[in-house]
Amino acid sequence: MAALFGARVRRLRTAAGLTQAELGARTHVVSTRITQIERASGAKPTLELARALDTALGADDLLVELWPYVYREAFPDWSRAFIAHSERAVSISEYAAHVVPGLLQTKEYARAVLSVGLTLSGEEQLEERLAFRMARQRRLGSPDRPELWVILDEAVLRRPIGGHVVMREQLARLLDAATERHNTVQVLPFDQGEHDAMGGSLTVLTLPDGSEVAYTEGAHYGQLIEDPAEVRHFAVTYDRLRANALPPLMSLDMIRSAMEGYNRGANVPSRSERRRLAQEQLQQSGGRQLRGGGRRIPGRRPGS
Repeated sequence: MAALFGARVRRLRTAAGLTQAELGARTHVVSTRITQIERASGAKPTLELARALDTALGADDLLVELWPYVYREAFPDWSRAFIAHSERAVSISEYAAHVVPGLLQTKEYARAVLSVGLTLSGEEQLEERLAFRMARQRRLGSPDRPELWVILDEAVLRRPIGGHVVMREQLARLLDAATERHNTVQVLPFDQGEHDAMGGSLTVLTLPDGSEVAYTEGAHYGQLIEDPAEVRHFAVTYDRLRANALPPLMSLDMIRSAMEGYNRGANVPSRSERRRLAQEQLQQSGGRQLRGGGRRIPGRRPGS
């Protein structure tokens, strides 16, 4: 994909009658960087540079749309293989233990999820990861979209990632997704107790030839399973989760209930805000603020 990206840049540059130095000047990089991109050598282009090239060459977002495919070439082999399988899969069955699956995340929810982690180096990398995640969602709107079956642990609904407003919008997105013919959403409630997939998330992909692959993921690891016997074990695990989860209509009721909770919670001041308001009220009433959270008695000195 890096070679294809470079070839497109070279073709567009030539059509525009620009030298590599002239294109570099327009995109604020040295000419050797343009040479590297066209030859698919050196570091991969950043999202910012892909956007600059698109603008300078009048590519109508062609290079920006190609960029995610170049970006993923830096991923580990097993991660690239899983993404490639996902893009071909006719069916995606996913159990999410902690967060909404990436295919159904809103942009702000995804930003909150991606903004934490040991490997994040800065805002530019965050924007690149966010753009890549949003690009992967395009397939859900394509003619060859897969059948998507998602089981959410109840914890996914209860943890306010990004704050109450972001969670409310994310849960609304889940409700919308569940109304689409190709999607099914279930919730696995807490009262179901322990289960075989408690260690992390699980995805089972069905490929066009009928074969299956599985993928397990934790906070800092991922594993692609392609051995048929092992995959069958994970497929059975998923079937058990599906059987123990709430039926789709009851699941949607639980999602709506959680969303209503975030609607109410959005009007409740945060702890720091409540503390600030309390301090202002004390000052306005002539009270004294004591250290350590002790009682404040207007008009009395400590120890008197």
